[in-house]
Amino acid sequence: MKLSVHFTPVGLSSNMIAGRPVLVVDILRASTTIVAALANGGRAVLPAASAEDALKLAQNLERDDVLLAGERRLEKIPGFALGNSPLEMTPETVGGKTLVMATTNGTPALLAAEAGRPVIIGAAVNFTAAAEAAARAFEEAGELTILCAGREKQFALEDAYAAGRFAQAIVPGKLRRRLEMNDAAIAARELVRRYGTKWTSALNASAAARDLKALGFRADLKFAAEPDRYEVVPILNDRRVTLPERG
Repeated sequence: MKLSVHFTPVGLSSNMIAGRPVLVVDILRASTTIVAALANGGRAVLPAASAEDALKLAQNLERDDVLLAGERRLEKIPGFALGNSPLEMTPETVGGKTLVMATTNGTPALLAAEAGRPVIIGAAVNFTAAAEAAARAFEEAGELTILCAGREKQFALEDAYAAGRFAQAIVPGKLRRRLEMNDAAIAARELVRRYGTKWTSALNASAAARDLKALGFRADLKFAAEPDRYEVVPILNDRRVTLPERG
């Protein structure tokens, strides 16, 4: 059995993951925000590579139930209805809506993973549910890739820590002796040794947390660090992120 972690999408080709299970994490903040949006009644999230692509996609849909959401440099894109804050994803705002989302790191990571089957979106806020879904996929396929969104194509501490947490939860102790891991997976698990099991420890140590605090998003950071707020497992299929039970 094989477990691979990629700290960024750089160097990850579609043939490396085609038809194989992938777990995507962008803890601060896209995967957290997507989980919150769908848990609070959003119909679907459509990831876009850029703000321009998001605008075109929303225009092509020609529907009244579409909301543009996203950020550049952590702040809401001008003209978009929503930013990338999970606190914005209230039932009143997103219920029954389709979100077209463009973020700096998270949505490009989702698009990089789209050849996988299934593509699971994980965060602290849905940790147990996502880990259980990934564990089932791992057991069936005999392999799993955990893809970190990273930060502007570079390593992000919070995502790497999340990868380590998921790796520990997904692989039963009895399988670890015969588990094949790449170096990034080994390093991610070592981060869990360093920071322990409190999400706040690793998240607060990250550069992303520092920048979020500086821009007034301290509440987003607190939200993202609270595990198991939700029991939903968003799945990306055909460039749409939905909850399986909602099709």
